[in-house]
Amino acid sequence: MWHTKAINQVLFELGTNVKTGLTKEEAEKRLKEYGPNNLKEKKKESLFIKFIKEFNDFMIITLIIAAIISAIVSKINGEGDYIDSIIIIVIVIFNAIMGLIQEEKAEKSLEALKKMSAPNAKVIRDGKIEEIESSKVVPGDIIILETGNYVPADCRLINSFNLKVEESALTGETVPSQKDANIILNQNTLAGDLSNMAFATTVVVNGHAEAVVVETGMNTKVGKIAGMIIEDESPETPIQKKLGEVGKTLAIVCIIICVLIFIIGIFKQIPIAEMFMTSVGLAVAAIPEGLPAIVTIMLSIGVTRMAKKNSIIRKLPAVETLGSSSVICSDKTGTLTQNKMTVTEVRNASGIMKDKKVILELGTMCTDTHEKKEENIIRAVRRTY
Repeated sequence: MWHTKAINQVLFELGTNVKTGLTKEEAEKRLKEYGPNNLKEKKKESLFIKFIKEFNDFMIITLIIAAIISAIVSKINGEGDYIDSIIIIVIVIFNAIMGLIQEEKAEKSLEALKKMSAPNAKVIRDGKIEEIESSKVVPGDIIILETGNYVPADCRLINSFNLKVEESALTGETVPSQKDANIILNQNTLAGDLSNMAFATTVVVNGHAEAVVVETGMNTKVGKIAGMIIEDESPETPIQKKLGEVGKTLAIVCIIICVLIFIIGIFKQIPIAEMFMTSVGLAVAAIPEGLPAIVTIMLSIGVTRMAKKNSIIRKLPAVETLGSSSVICSDKTGTLTQNKMTVTEVRNASGIMKDKKVILELGTMCTDTHEKKEENIIRAVRRTY
C-alpha cells in the first residue's frame, strides 16, 4: 500500500535516490529480476493450430463425416464417384482458410497499433535524465511526468506541480484527477481517490511531476485487469449459437430418419447392406453443405466493408454482433486516438504563414516548451525540469 507511506519511506524501501535515481547496473539487475514492463498476452498459437481450430464447429465436423461416408459408400458400390465428397471438403477448407486469413490480417493490424502507441519514459539514471522505452522501466526508477505523457508504470508521486491525470481507463471518471504528492492516504482509500499515485496507461493532461516507480508489468492496476481478460474466453456470437443448434438438430433428425428407414427396410426383407447404403445416402443428402460456405462469404463481405472504413474485425463471426448498428459511441482519447496533438499548418487571418518563428515564440511563452533548432528547422520541444 504505497499510498499510505511517506515519500522518504517509499524511497528507502525501493533503495533509490530522488536526485540520482538508479545506476544503470542496478536498473539492469532489476529488469532481470522483475522482467520487462509489459502486459502479458495470451500465448500465440501456431498457424497450423489456428487452422485446425477453424474446424472446431459442429456443422463443419458433420460435413467432414458426411464427406468421408459419401466416399466410402461410393467406393463400396464401385461407382468411383467422389465429386460430392470433394465438393464438401473444398467448401470446408475454403471456410477455414477464409477465417484464418481474416484473423491473421486483424492480428497484424493490432500489432501495428500496439507499436504506434508504445510510449517512452523519461527517467533519471546515474543523475542524468534519459528517455528510454517504457518496457525498460523498473521499480525504483525516478521518472519525470509532463503534460501529454503516458504514465509508464504505477508510481508514487515525489513532487507535483498543478498535476492533473486523466484516469478514465481505470476509474471511468471523465474529469482529470488532481494530484498532490504530499498527501498520505488511508489504507482503504478507493482507486479513484489515490491522489498521491499515478497509474500505468493514464495520461498527464496538466502540470508536471517527479515520481518513483513502485509496480511494473502485470503487477500494475491495469496489469491485473489484463490478467482477468486473458483468463476469460470470448462468448459465442448469436450466429455461432444458432448454427450450432441448427447443426445438432439436423444431425439428430437425420440419424432418427435413417434408423427408421433402416428398420423399415429390414422388416421388408431388403438386404441389410443395401439399406445401410440407402440410409447413409439420405444422411449425406440431408446435410446442407453449402450453409457454412454461404455464411463465411457473407461475413467476409461484412469484414471487407468494415475494413474500408478503417474498422478492424479480428474474428469473422464478430461482424454479425454489430447487427444494424449505424452509430457506435466510444471514448476517443486513448481508444481511437493517441491523445497527441501535432501542428501541421500555421495560419493567420490571411492564410498560411511563411514566417512561423513569431507564432512559435508566442506559443512557447504559454506552454512547457522551448525553441530548438534542428537541421536548420526551428522546432518546439517539451521543456525538461
